[in-house]
Amino acid sequence: MKPSGHPAWIVVAKSIERTTQIERRCEMKQTMKPILMLAGLSIAMVASAMELRPLMIGQPIPDVGLKTAEGKTFDLQAAAEEQPLVIIFYRGGWCPFCNAHLGQLQEAEPRLRDLGYRIVAISPDRPEELGKSAEQHTLSYTLLSDSSMAAAKAFGIAFEVDAPMLEKLASYNIDIEAASGETHHLLPVPAVFIVGSDGIIDFSYANPDYKTRLAPEVLLAAAKAAL
Repeated sequence: MKPSGHPAWIVVAKSIERTTQIERRCEMKQTMKPILMLAGLSIAMVASAMELRPLMIGQPIPDVGLKTAEGKTFDLQAAAEEQPLVIIFYRGGWCPFCNAHLGQLQEAEPRLRDLGYRIVAISPDRPEELGKSAEQHTLSYTLLSDSSMAAAKAFGIAFEVDAPMLEKLASYNIDIEAASGETHHLLPVPAVFIVGSDGIIDFSYANPDYKTRLAPEVLLAAAKAAL
């Protein structure tokens, strides 16, 4: 059954001032065209992801270990201490909506870097898979592997893909077990977290509809407001 309205936990795109905590409502613009072959998956994916509770503004990021494309350990908290982060969670290199979003982030990366931010994009993909996405889009920012889904769980955005949905994905030659190297059948809800050098979340956005992503101009506005 198609869910009506928005789940209460969706954080609508908002910019905040760290000192005043004033929220500014921003409209989010759809920037990706529907992919017809995946359209039938949308309702079920949304319904299974609606019960999540992502971390919110004012909460610290969790202590999680991730892997780089080279298989090296990446400490998220330590990275945040070095400079503010824009943390992106995406479903994987197999997802056309994610690939479009990664490309949009690359276009926004120079402006975010000028503001002092570092982008890190996290997916369940094995480290070996990350290089393919980076090469495809000529990405200058860091892709990280969360194949165990420990980070997605800690951020409150992990959900389980049920057996019927796995079969539908397989019918489109999508194998999330092969992509992650794990059998947990978990995926992250696409999400964006802006984190200060104090490790505190300044901006939080997540949406169970994987076809809807945060527009780059909204991300840039939020990043500026969080400084």
